[in-house]
Amino acid sequence: MSYNKGFAYFAKMKAVVCMKDKKMEIRKASLDDVKKISCIHALSWKSAYKGIIPQTYLDELKEDYWVSAFTTWIKDNILTVQLISENGSAVGCVAYGKSRDNCLPDWGEIVSIYLLPEYFGKGYGSKLLNSALLDLKQSGYQNIYLWVLKNNQRARHFYEKYGLQCTTDECVCEIMRKELIDIRYIISLTDPQNEHLNIFGY
Repeated sequence: MSYNKGFAYFAKMKAVVCMKDKKMEIRKASLDDVKKISCIHALSWKSAYKGIIPQTYLDELKEDYWVSAFTTWIKDNILTVQLISENGSAVGCVAYGKSRDNCLPDWGEIVSIYLLPEYFGKGYGSKLLNSALLDLKQSGYQNIYLWVLKNNQRARHFYEKYGLQCTTDECVCEIMRKELIDIRYIISLTDPQNEHLNIFGY
């Protein structure tokens, strides 16, 4: 299936599907969901970033750390957030929107994709990525980027598997005096060279 056909196919799919007798649903998040979103972020960080981010920081990270931020982002339409649920319980989320980088003003950005640790590797991250890319394309974006911690090999493999390309762009931050480097991954939603990519897994 071609890249563009993959979009058309996905658009026809219902938001609720069954995965091995489990009901999976993806829906747009509201302000009522900010506590769930923050909790998913915190629990995912504690697992995914072990050995990358200082352990003391992860141990002290509160589950409500992102409540205020996501309240603002959703209320002011700065970011769109989608939640993925299994049998009615939220297990992951994706946040995305207009580029926050002044150097790429016409791009879309995937800000985060996080899952509860027990749902790593079950295909739910792929479905969140699919859904976000579809929505960004329908919103008129042709190019998308995201940032990944350079030492997060699991996440880098995930994005490379779905056709995103690593660039030389880097962003450096510091947590508890430890330097952390983010690297930028990009994808074009209109480039014919991407027609062979198995982004939608069909």
